[in-house]
Amino acid sequence: MPLRDLGRKILALFAKVRAREADIRRPLVESLYASPISLAIGALSGFLLSIAIAHISHDPVMTGCAVIISLIAVLRTISAIFYYRKLRSGKARDYRGWELAYELGAWSFAAMLGILALVTLLRTNDPAIHLLSVSLATGYGAGISGRNAGRVKIAVGQTCLALLPTVAGLWLSGNFGYRTLAVVLFIMIFAMRDITRTTHRIVVEALRGKQEKSMLAAKFERMARYDSLTGLENRMAMQMRMRELLGAKSETYDALALLWMDLDKFKEVNDALGHMVGDGLLRAVAERLTHVLGDRGHVARFGGDEFVILCPRANRTQAQKIADEILATLQKGLRVGEHFLINTASIGIAVGPQDGRDADELMQHADLALYEAKGKGRNRVSSFVWTMKERFHRIHEIETGLRHAVANKELILKMQPIFDVKSGRIAICEGLLRWNHPTLGMISPTEFIPLAESTGTIEGITHWVIDTACEAATRWPDDVRIAINISPAVMHSGGLPHAVAVALTRTGLDPDRLELEMTESVFLDDDSNTQKVLHQLREIGLRMVLDDFGTGYSSLSYLRSYRFDGIKIDQSFMAGIAHSPEDQAIVRAVGLLAEALEMEIVAEGIETEAQLDYAREAGIHNVQGYLMSEPQSIAVMTDMILRNVTIPAAIAVRTARKDKVKGEVPAQRRRAVNG
Repeated sequence: MPLRDLGRKILALFAKVRAREADIRRPLVESLYASPISLAIGALSGFLLSIAIAHISHDPVMTGCAVIISLIAVLRTISAIFYYRKLRSGKARDYRGWELAYELGAWSFAAMLGILALVTLLRTNDPAIHLLSVSLATGYGAGISGRNAGRVKIAVGQTCLALLPTVAGLWLSGNFGYRTLAVVLFIMIFAMRDITRTTHRIVVEALRGKQEKSMLAAKFERMARYDSLTGLENRMAMQMRMRELLGAKSETYDALALLWMDLDKFKEVNDALGHMVGDGLLRAVAERLTHVLGDRGHVARFGGDEFVILCPRANRTQAQKIADEILATLQKGLRVGEHFLINTASIGIAVGPQDGRDADELMQHADLALYEAKGKGRNRVSSFVWTMKERFHRIHEIETGLRHAVANKELILKMQPIFDVKSGRIAICEGLLRWNHPTLGMISPTEFIPLAESTGTIEGITHWVIDTACEAATRWPDDVRIAINISPAVMHSGGLPHAVAVALTRTGLDPDRLELEMTESVFLDDDSNTQKVLHQLREIGLRMVLDDFGTGYSSLSYLRSYRFDGIKIDQSFMAGIAHSPEDQAIVRAVGLLAEALEMEIVAEGIETEAQLDYAREAGIHNVQGYLMSEPQSIAVMTDMILRNVTIPAAIAVRTARKDKVKGEVPAQRRRAVNG
C-alpha cells in the first residue's frame, strides 16, 4: 500500500475516533445545563448566604465579595436558562463555546465562595460568620462533585477553588478545632475527586453503550434499506420512496418514470468467470448507473441482476432518453479486475400516472415492459402499453393451463405423413402436438411450447407425446416409423432415456421404429450431458434425426461429432427452390452429403409439384408437406397407412378437397413442432 494512502487511512481513523468522542462529549456538556433549576438554587443559596455574611460583618471586603458572587450567580442563571431553551428547541450547536462559558462561570463562582470563606476566617472572630462561610464553601464543593461529574475537569476545579482557600483560612486561624476541620476538608477534596471520576466513568460507559446501540440500530436500518453488495437502495427502500412520491400532490409530481433493468445473460458471466467476477460486475454496473443518472433520479438493486431506476418529473420521452444512455454506456464495456466485460441489458419503462397510479401497478407494468424487451431479443428498451397486460394475462393463463393439460386430456397428437419418394408409400409419420384450451381455443405450438420449456412442464408433456405416439405406431405395419420432435430442455433434463424405455416396454414397439428429431440448439449448452443422453438413447436402439438442417451455424460439425440416421432439410430451402439457383445448389449438396454419410434425407415443406419434382431429381429419400397431406388425427392417419395411400393418391385427395373448399389457404407455412 502506498505511504500516502496509508497516511490517509490513519487520518481518517483518527477523524472517526474524534467524531465518536465528540458524540460522547456533547451530551456530557449538555448535562451541565440539563437542570437549570438546581443551578439556580445553588446560585440563590450563594447569593443569600453571602449577603447575610456581608450584612452581619459590615466589612467592605466581604460586602464586595458578596456583590461579585451575586453578579456571577445572576449571569450563570441567565445563561443556563438560555442554553437550556436552545437545547429543548434543537437549536444548540456550538457546545464547545458553551462548555467554556460554563467552565469560567463555575470556576469564578467557586473561587469567590472560597475567597469569601478565607476572608471571613481571617478578618473576623465571629463564629456565626465562620459557620456560614465555611458551610457555604463546603456544601458547594461537595454538591458539585456529583452534579458536574460529566466534565471532571470542571467539577474537580470547582471543588478545589471552593475548598482550598477555606482550608487555608481554617489552618491560618490557629485554632486547633479549625485546623482539625482544615485537615478533614483537605482530605475530602480527594474523596470528592474520586466520587466525580467514578460518576463520570459510569456516565461515559452509559453514553457509549447508548452510542453503540444507536450505531447498531443505524447499521440495521441501513442493512434494511441498502444493498450490501452495491451500496444502492434495495427493493424495500425503493418501494417506500415510490409510494411517498406517488402519494405527493399531483402538481409536485405530474409524471414519474420507472425503469426496470435486467442484465442480459448475467448467469453466463457467473458460470464462466465465477461469482466473484459476477459480484464485481454488479458493483461496476451500479457505479455506472449512478454516474449516468446523476441527479435525475434514484437507482436501486432489486435483487440478482435487476436494477430499478426511479425518475421523478420524467415523462416517457425523457425516460426513453435515460434508458438509451444506460444501454450505450454499458455497451462501452466494464472493467472488472483483469476482465473487460461488454454487457448488455434489457429495460422496461412505465410512467405514472398513465401507466399506473400506485407503486405496485407501476412496477408490475414496468416488469411487463421488461419481459417484452427480453422477448424481442434483449439489448433494447420497451415502454409499457396496455396491450402488454392482455398478452401477460394470456401467457399466465397458458402457463397455468399447461400444468393440467395432460390430465384434462386437452392435448391432441396429430400425425403428418412422410412419403418415401421411390415407393410413394408412407414411410414415417411425424407427431405434431396441438392444444385445445377450454377457454382460449386452439393454441399454436409456437406459442405454448416455449412457455412449456420455461415453466418446466415440457418434460411431462413430451413423455405423454412419446407414450401416445408409440401406442399409435403399434397399429401400423412394421415398416412405418413414428417421428417425434424433442426439445433441448428435455434433452438436458436427463430423464428422456427412461421415459422412452418405459413407453417402448409398455407398448411393445420396436425401438428401431421410433425416431427422435432434434435441432442443433440441443448441443449448444451442455455437450457432455448431451453426449451422455444421446449415448443412452443409442443403446436403446432409437433412430436420431437432425432437424432444420442448414439453418444453424455448425450443422456440419455436428454431423461429424454425433452419429445421426437422417437429416431434414429446412423448408426455407424448398420454398423458393424453383426460382433460386442457390437453394437448388444447397439441396443437391445436402443430398450428396447424406448419400456419402449413408443417412436418410427428408425434405419438408413440400407444397407444390415443382418442389416435389426437384426433390426427386436431387435424390431426396423422403418428402413431407401440405401438397400430400396436412396433419391428421391418429385414426385418419392409421386408415391412410392401412389403405397404402401413395403420393399420387394423397395429392389427388388434397387437390379435390381444395377444389371443393374454394379459397382455402394452406394453414401451415411453418412446420408446427411439439417441442
